[in-house]
Amino acid sequence: MADENGRSRFEKLQAAIKTYGSAAFENLIRCKGFANAIVQAFPEYIGCTAECVKAVPPTGAFDPRQDYGDQAFSYAHRQVIALEPIQFGIALTVKNFEDSGSLWLRTAMAIEITGDTFDVFVAQQPVIHIPFDFDDKLQPALEAIYQEFLQTFKVQVMAFNDKRFETGIGFIP
Repeated sequence: MADENGRSRFEKLQAAIKTYGSAAFENLIRCKGFANAIVQAFPEYIGCTAECVKAVPPTGAFDPRQDYGDQAFSYAHRQVIALEPIQFGIALTVKNFEDSGSLWLRTAMAIEITGDTFDVFVAQQPVIHIPFDFDDKLQPALEAIYQEFLQTFKVQVMAFNDKRFETGIGFIP
């Protein structure tokens, strides 16, 4: 059975798949470009050197000294490009003041296109909407990353200082 343009259902399905594939590829390219811009801008935003910030896988083991390239992104582990949010991790290496050691932090991010904006998800932070023309508009995403890293330590210190746990059950190290 053909439609008014003489296309069969199968041909219409092929056209729909082609449209989906184009959208998925555009999503991947735009989101990857945005992610790379975030990783490049973050060191200046917080006042560290570029080698302190890397794109890393969003989950699992990682080494912040390694250059993961495309392996830092969720699409690298798929055989097919899908129209879905692109996930990656951003790692920050903070050198200790007291010794030669370093602390590694990572937060996961997801980016997807909605209309003509990027929807940016930084861990537990609220969604951020940034336009495609993002060159001078990255500040909300950079601040969300910074706040997520800072919150990691604030929560731990608050729990440590919480007097309710002074007489709780514990273990001797």
